Amino acid sequence: MVYRRIRDLREDHDLTQKEVARKLNCSQQVYSNYELGQRDIPTDILIKISALYNVSVDYILGISDNPKIQK
Repeated sequence: MVYRRIRDLREDHDLTQKEVARKLNCSQQVYSNYELGQRDIPTDILIKISALYNVSVDYILGISDNPKIQK
């Protein structure tokens, strides 16, 4: 679920893997491996993805179906 969510978020924001990888300061190949589930997403990258799309980490992890950040 995590991998599909990050791909869907990227596509919903009309970004390429290369653009997201640049924002996360990693290579396109590493980011692609995150989306394919071939590599675990480190906590710091997960937090950056959350901030990039302004969604909660819980949403990315599939804990919540509500993408809004709870305050």
